[in-house]
This record gives sequence, structure tokens and C-alpha cells, in this order.
Amino acid sequence: MSLQVAVAVPFRQQGTDSLGEGEFVVALSLDREWFSPDQAKRLVDVAVGRGLLDTDDGDLRPTFDVDDVTVPEGFTPDTDILREQSAFEQLLELMVEGGLDKQEAVAATNETQRRLGIRLEAAAVVVARRHGLDCAGVADTVRAELEGD
Repeated sequence: MSLQVAVAVPFRQQGTDSLGEGEFVVALSLDREWFSPDQAKRLVDVAVGRGLLDTDDGDLRPTFDVDDVTVPEGFTPDTDILREQSAFEQLLELMVEGGLDKQEAVAATNETQRRLGIRLEAAAVVVARRHGLDCAGVADTVRAELEGD
């Protein structure tokens, strides 16, 4: 996922598992020239919201091993990663990254929703888990949304 790659690069570049938010923003905006400073700050918000970054007294820490992330040659993130994704979009992306065809994943989710009479997001969690994908973080979000209804 390109958001995870964009988050990993500053930590790998600095060889650390903790960066101040300012350092992170500078790495993405000035060092890499991928984003404006405001966009880089937005990326922090999105990454925290997606559970890729934790904040601790102004410091950012990745919630994943940045050394396990493959950074493609010539990688430049698309600004689409700066927008919040719905739980369904996150689950669909997870399924595609897990090897499912996008159309098949959507069809399986729709069929599960119809058959079980549940919300689309809950059906996507069921489909992802059936395929052995770890979707615990998004599943917790879906559960919280369902409990709020």
C-alpha cells in the first residue's frame, strides 16, 4: 500500500523508529519533495487514523516494521493517499493486496451482505477473514461503527 510506503520512507531514511512530527514533515516535503508541508501534515493525520503511526509527546512511531516494507525504485506516492478511506475501501484494498481480484472481492462482499442481511463493511470483514487476511484493525472500526448505530 502506498500510504504505508510513504510512511516508512522517512524512518528508513533516518534509520530510526521515532521522529518528531516536524522531522517527518520535512522528510516528506523538503527532502523528498513528495508533498507540500500541509499535505505532509495531512498524511500524518491519515496515517494515525489508519493505525500506521502512533503519536507520543509529539513524536511519531510506526506501528509496523519499516524494514519489511518494499520501496519500489522511483517510488512517488499519489496524493490520493491523503484522503480518508472508508472502512469498506480499506478492506477492499486489503483484499486486493492479499491476492483477490477486485471484482471478485466486491462480488463476494455483495453476496455475503445479501445472504446474511448485514452492512457492507461487516460483509467485507467476513470475506477478508474467509480468505485468511488480517483485518483486525479495520474490523474493530467496523464493530465500533455498528455499536454506535
